[in-house]
Amino acid sequence: MPRRTDKSPMPNSPAIRSAGGHTAYYLGRAGARVALSLGLAIPGLAQKSTPLDLTQFSLEDLMKIEVTSVSKRGQKLAKTGAAVFVITQEDIRHSGATNIPDLLRIAPGVDVARLNANTWAISIRGFNGIFADKLLVLIDGRTVYLDSAANVYWDQQDVPLEDIDHIEVIRGPGGTVWGANAVNGVINIITKPAQATQGGLVSAGSGSQDSAQGLVQYGGKLGSKGAYRAFGRYFNVNNALTPGGVQAADGWHARHGGFRADWNLSARDSLTVQGDLFRSDAGQTINSVISSALPLQRTFNDSIFNDGGNILGRWTRSLKNGSDTSLQVFYDYNRRDSKGLDETHHQINLDFDHRFALASRHQFVWGLGYRFEADDFQPGYSIRIEPPRSSRSLFSGFVQDEIQLAPSLSLTVGSKFEHNAFTGLEYEPSAQLVWTPSVRHTLWASAARAIRQPSLANEGMRFDVAVVPLTGGSFGVPAISGNPLLKAEQLRDYEAGYRTQLNRRLSWDVTGFWSFYRRLVTIEPGSPFFTQTAGIPHLVLPLTFDNRAHARNGGTEVSATWDAGSRWRISPGYSFLKMSIQRDRSSQDFTFPLANGDSPAHQFQVRSWVKLRSNLDWDSTLMYVSALAHLGVPSYARLDTRLGWRFGESAEVEIVGQNLLRARHMEMSDLQVEQTQVSRSVFGKVTWRF
Repeated sequence: MPRRTDKSPMPNSPAIRSAGGHTAYYLGRAGARVALSLGLAIPGLAQKSTPLDLTQFSLEDLMKIEVTSVSKRGQKLAKTGAAVFVITQEDIRHSGATNIPDLLRIAPGVDVARLNANTWAISIRGFNGIFADKLLVLIDGRTVYLDSAANVYWDQQDVPLEDIDHIEVIRGPGGTVWGANAVNGVINIITKPAQATQGGLVSAGSGSQDSAQGLVQYGGKLGSKGAYRAFGRYFNVNNALTPGGVQAADGWHARHGGFRADWNLSARDSLTVQGDLFRSDAGQTINSVISSALPLQRTFNDSIFNDGGNILGRWTRSLKNGSDTSLQVFYDYNRRDSKGLDETHHQINLDFDHRFALASRHQFVWGLGYRFEADDFQPGYSIRIEPPRSSRSLFSGFVQDEIQLAPSLSLTVGSKFEHNAFTGLEYEPSAQLVWTPSVRHTLWASAARAIRQPSLANEGMRFDVAVVPLTGGSFGVPAISGNPLLKAEQLRDYEAGYRTQLNRRLSWDVTGFWSFYRRLVTIEPGSPFFTQTAGIPHLVLPLTFDNRAHARNGGTEVSATWDAGSRWRISPGYSFLKMSIQRDRSSQDFTFPLANGDSPAHQFQVRSWVKLRSNLDWDSTLMYVSALAHLGVPSYARLDTRLGWRFGESAEVEIVGQNLLRARHMEMSDLQVEQTQVSRSVFGKVTWRF
């Protein structure tokens, strides 16, 4: 698809209406503020395996699953010194979710809010928005967080749910292992090895919201030591409804193909190669200044175009002394055109890790990394990035040591060191103390420092926020400018948790946290001045990014699993968040404290799995999310339910009802992109394995 050089509204847009007042791009949360003047763990199933029988997995088995995202080495979930929740393949199947954002609603403490049919705001422990910048997301260790705008585009993260082995959700900082931007959490989506998806799979579904969805996949052998799978996927999502009940222009469809191949090259060596190609088209209704035709500001339908691809290779070698090394290399290409802003992004990333035992009390992990990124921007309707072409490098190293102080007491200490192109050398240390007085009880405490480095938009953006009428027929334009002198936002985080299995039927996990933020980005006003654009004199009201705010957040997160019987499992979860965001004394950004209302204070959910018969499941999830104060989003309750029938080992039919309690509800608001409502819907799907 050729680049679109005309950045005026599309000529076939519907009736364009004049827009008064302020609008927002909501870039890095700051633009919007100016505009405002239940954890289970079971192994992933092979493609022909039978679904879960609750009598086969005790809570002891579930607590023994290994997670790798906390320290880049396998640790039993029950003994990790962090707030970790694992979403397994069985969780995915019982959820009835059709996309990753809806799937993440399972994890307590994860704030998932849909703005329209193709756009989500997802964060952990506050600071949510469609440009949430403090949550790092990875797919098989490949970062999908973009440094250009400091966010994750969730409409581009389309992993077939059938191929996900599990998702590790870390609530709290993960900078020691993963580096910058892993401030409030890390989400690592881990796919199944090719050996676990042998044979064929065909699935097709349709419903009132997702009008079409299909997956074709086949896995086979590669000689005597390897295996592969390849897939093709398509989906189409219908337009949603506006708060007024009118059909919007936010429909979404995509095509996605990919493969994975795994080899056991020898008794010591294994190799994984995987890659993806995708393309999607979507729509949105926006209100935007047209900077090339001031004082024009319009509301119109805009298109979103995405295409891209990636390829990843990972080599792992086991050494004679019980240690192991891994080398991962990936290349990622992405192009996105939204709001007229056309961005092309290239990334090459190399990571080397080494894990070994040092004496009898130390489990040591260290690693080195290098990342090269290049971006090309074409100006949008109201925003441009200077310089339009740029490249940068990031060098990193980390070290972490788990010290066995006593048979039941361990201390893990470490730090990440990075040199980035924005703020130079940064460090992110952490310490975790874990006490396991018995096999059924674990207490832990941690302290960590993490940073969010500035983005290209923070440094080089020019964004015309709105057109403001002035006396005498003139007008003014509030304009946000980047600041190349921005410093990294900093977090000091303190946490404590208790994880226990009370008996064979009941386990629970509770975490408390206290988080202190410094150097949060604000927007500071400057002295107004007159200028001319295309010969039209107007007043510019300059606004510049700066680091002049701080915050003190705290809260708790609780999850539990209760086997009410051999055929019934209940998993409740609850999270509480108290945010206190304040300006520094030198700041004049009067809108910044409004960010206290970007995330819900209370979230509650309870999941129920019932095996009605040996081949018939009934699964339900009830959740409650409290109001978003300054965004004007009321609290809501949501009920999803699923009936699944299995026919032998090869076929399954499921019917899913979502948002059954109300006809429609809002979840997120943005002043530049028109929000639509999440509607009551039904979805049916047939899956055949052969």
